[in-house]
Amino acid sequence: MTNITRQQFLALVKRLLSAVGAVAILGPVLAYFFPARLEEIPSEPVLVGAKDDLPVGQSKTVRFGRYPALIIHTPDGLRAYSAVCTHFACIVKWDPALGQIVCPCHEGYFNPADGAVISGPPPEPLTGLAVEVVGGQIYVGGTL
Repeated sequence: MTNITRQQFLALVKRLLSAVGAVAILGPVLAYFFPARLEEIPSEPVLVGAKDDLPVGQSKTVRFGRYPALIIHTPDGLRAYSAVCTHFACIVKWDPALGQIVCPCHEGYFNPADGAVISGPPPEPLTGLAVEVVGGQIYVGGTL
């Protein structure tokens, strides 16, 4: 067994701490440029409920994979969107008094007809989802 000097020991500790520091800095940087895929959209349609239970002007938020979906019964029919704001991933809500989809975090407003940004900081429209009524039941997503 070889004896190491104090100077060699300190050099070893210095290298170890440098490696830990590099990983602590580079880990988040690499995660930023190569993010994990978060779009876990169900392959099968998700049951929302009976169409009669969702009157015109009302909405319902349902679990849709990793994130919720927002289903709105507009005068022009049913519309469904990912309920995740495109600004900072806050959950959007339907405001029946305004007749708009609202992000409460940073005052983003979306058009219920197509999910387009009306005003605020969101850079993109909401992601539209397929919605269909089968046998009086509302389904969102998938291909029916």
